[in-house]
Formats: sequence, C-alpha cells, structure tokens
Amino acid sequence: MIPVKSTEEQRLHYTRAIIEKWEEATPDQKRRGRKWYDVAHEFALEISGGDATKGAGVLAALSANTSWAENCRLARKAFTEGVATGHVRDALTKANRIMAGTDPAEVLPMKLKTGWFYLCIENPEHPESVVIDRHAHDIAVRKVYGQRDRGLGAQGRYNTLADCYRAAAQAIGEIPSRVQAVTWVVHIERQS
Repeated sequence: MIPVKSTEEQRLHYTRAIIEKWEEATPDQKRRGRKWYDVAHEFALEISGGDATKGAGVLAALSANTSWAENCRLARKAFTEGVATGHVRDALTKANRIMAGTDPAEVLPMKLKTGWFYLCIENPEHPESVVIDRHAHDIAVRKVYGQRDRGLGAQGRYNTLADCYRAAAQAIGEIPSRVQAVTWVVHIERQS
C-alpha cells in the first residue's frame, strides 16, 4: 500500500509509470481508451431517456465491485424497471435516490472513485476528473495487487494517485480521464 503522504520522489515514480503505460498503448488501444468515457456518456443518455446527470449517477452508484458489463446491465435494468436491484443496499439506495431526482453530487462520495466516475461519465471533457480504481493504482505502482487492499478509501492516498495521473496527462498533452482510460485498456488487455 502506498503511503498516504508520498514524497516527491515517489510521486515522480508513479507519474513515470503512468506515462510508460501510456507509451505501451497501441494506436487501437489509444483510440478505444480516448473514447471510453464518451461511449459511457452516450450509454448514460440512452438508459436515462436523455438525462446524462441521472444516467451517469446511477452508473456510478452501481459501479462498486462490478465489471463494466454488469454495471451497465444493472443500470439499464434499474431505469427499465424504475427501481435498482441486484447490488448491495448502499449502492441500491444511492441509485434509487438519483433516479428519484436527487443530485448525484449529494448522494455519491465526490472525492473518491464513485464520485469521480460519475463526473467522468457525466462530462467526458472535464479537465480534472480522473478515476483511481484498483487498476489505476496498480499501473502507478507497477505491481498487480490482486485482491489485496490498496487503501484507496484514504483521501490522501487517492489524491496522491489522482495528482500523478493529472501530472502524467499534462506531460502527455491529454486530459486525465483519457490517460486513465487508455492505461486501463492496456493494463486490462495485458492481464487477459
């Protein structure tokens, strides 16, 4: 687990690892990664009847510990049936509140993964949003943790990695969410 307060040297190490993973991407992986949040945004619009905020919020609320395919299935089902089912109580409560009209920013933990995931889907061009999930962590530390805890619930640890993705994005000339998505594609496909 990385320190909650990383040194400048550690931050540079994480940032370099992210840039190196970006540089490993094939042109096709870069194309797909760059479009990932755009596609997710379109899906959010589709399932919610044109309300990207609501669609992105429900997707984010139902995202914890699910694959993207399962996340999409649960969100589509929630909008079709008018009630979220098939997940843990906390996620279902959040999704149902969002579908009932509560602003996702009032329901989701906006300074952690789920909140940032919502922002990335709701506005794929957001200049600061970046999702730090287990894969983003493993890319930055150059090690696959498997099922071990990464401690990403700690605000300082999460912010350290988010800042490293932002620094990598600035060096690359992309927005942070695209850097995260492209490196995620490379990471996932290398593990398969």
